[in-house]
Amino acid sequence: MRSERSAKVVLAEDGVLLREGLSGLLERFGYQVMASVGDVDALMAAVEEHGPDLVITDIRMPPTFSDEGLRAAVTLRSRHPDLAVVALSQYVERTYAGELLDPEGAAGVGYLLKDRIGDVAEFLDALRRVLDGDTVIDPEVVHQLLRDRTDPIRRLTAREREVLGLMAEGQSNTAIGRNLVITEAAVSKHIANILAKLDLPPTQDHHRRVMAILAYLRDSP
Repeated sequence: MRSERSAKVVLAEDGVLLREGLSGLLERFGYQVMASVGDVDALMAAVEEHGPDLVITDIRMPPTFSDEGLRAAVTLRSRHPDLAVVALSQYVERTYAGELLDPEGAAGVGYLLKDRIGDVAEFLDALRRVLDGDTVIDPEVVHQLLRDRTDPIRRLTAREREVLGLMAEGQSNTAIGRNLVITEAAVSKHIANILAKLDLPPTQDHHRRVMAILAYLRDSP
């Protein structure tokens, strides 16, 4: 577990105002911002130079403003398995998202929409969880993935869909039970039903469980 009070960060964001605002926010809460850059080439160079604990990168970066930042994040996770990565996006981007959220990744990973940065406490909590090795996915990303899938999601009950959404956000069984006001035993039963209906093997590894479900929702035709 890394402490956010000493974590080294490389930040990549082409928008100057947002980049400076994020840099100042991170430093105010104890992060060491080793580099704050505006394009992918500078991002890759900064990671090699500073060896950060965490990279925060916009998905759309120069020169084409399509998915350069996301592809860079995938490359960095491949080269540096212990590097925690948080990708920021204005919209839900599907391209390369599978590789970014690869369950084989050794370090934490986050996929957040930029609107979420407006809630400072929530944003900082997401960074802390990623540094701790968790997977943090924006609830709106989960919502769109679930909305776009009709089969076999149609097999799930309304309550099972609620549980699946909270699972995909990285919430523990205890947190899911608290959110839905049900017992942990009931949560475990719902999860077992979800895994069975989605033809996914049960596992005690929470991270892999979440990622397996998201991979299924994302990649199935």
